[in-house]
Amino acid sequence: MNKRTLSFLILALFSVLLAGCTEVNQEITADSEGFWNEYVIYPLSQFITATSNLVGGYGLGIVVVTIIIRIIILPLMIKQTKSAKAMQLLQPEIKKIQEKYKSKDAQTQQKLQQETMALFQKHGVNPLAGCFPILVQMPIIIGLYQAIMRTEEIKHHTFLWFDLGSPDIILSVLAGVFTFFQQKLMMAGTVNQNPQMAMMLWLMPVMIIVFGITLPAALSLYWVVGSIFMIVQTLIINGPNKAQDPSIM
Repeated sequence: MNKRTLSFLILALFSVLLAGCTEVNQEITADSEGFWNEYVIYPLSQFITATSNLVGGYGLGIVVVTIIIRIIILPLMIKQTKSAKAMQLLQPEIKKIQEKYKSKDAQTQQKLQQETMALFQKHGVNPLAGCFPILVQMPIIIGLYQAIMRTEEIKHHTFLWFDLGSPDIILSVLAGVFTFFQQKLMMAGTVNQNPQMAMMLWLMPVMIIVFGITLPAALSLYWVVGSIFMIVQTLIINGPNKAQDPSIM
């Protein structure tokens, strides 16, 4: 992972966590203006409210809605995970090619790119395949995040031991822990090879905890449920009996 890629990942991470902070104190209502508010945030807020009324509480409603949204975007998540796994399996071959063409001159770099692309084509791997699912998922996940933050009624309810409208340290720590294990599973086999990946492994859980102890517990609940879902999903996709050749993933 080069510095540009790392910078992009960090920027994307901050975007997910901070999305909508400029309107965090503005309740989402039918009168909220703007395309994002009218066609994304408000419908999701209404979905959360309707589901919560159906299941008997906003805490359980957030759990159910989070799972439903994750199931809806599951095909994209599977595609992204498989793409990442395929790229991971090819890393030893990619490193050999990089060692072969260490020179920084234009001709050598061109040969490096040609052999790398030939390797991808041989195994049927598209290095950009993991980007499109992320781009599609981001608006949905950010929208759900904002809907939870800006639905005023959520702040006046409790779930289990915590108040949904106030920060909860225990739930924040749980969110960070589950996020760590989620990241560890998704980065399995690459962390030890790349110090930058190791940094990312710790960065997101720490940020989740920091944000969790300052934001309403409803957000931490959302992160906990989403991370558990991702852990189960990753364990299923990357099970021990999965093929080790990227070309047949």
